[in-house]
Amino acid sequence: MGMFSVREPRRIEHKYIYYDERKERLAKIEERAKRELGMLPEEEYNPENIRGKFVEGTTHLKRRLENGGPRITFPVAVVLLFFLVLLLLYLSGNLM
Repeated sequence: MGMFSVREPRRIEHKYIYYDERKERLAKIEERAKRELGMLPEEEYNPENIRGKFVEGTTHLKRRLENGGPRITFPVAVVLLFFLVLLLLYLSGNLM
């Protein structure tokens, strides 16, 4: 029974119905302008600000991230490993 696994339920992706992107974008522009004029203190370095920026820029990686990444399961990995060992033994001449 180790080959069969219980799949996890889908995660909830909650999207707001009443969300104003323009308002948020204007708030960011306003905050950046205030920082440049010296009205607000300089923003400290935070690695969370740059995390995931490369993935957002490419459609392939964005789609892969939305799907949950690569889909290789344990049984598939075991079968592939078995065939690779057989191929190695065949090429080394020890199989026949």
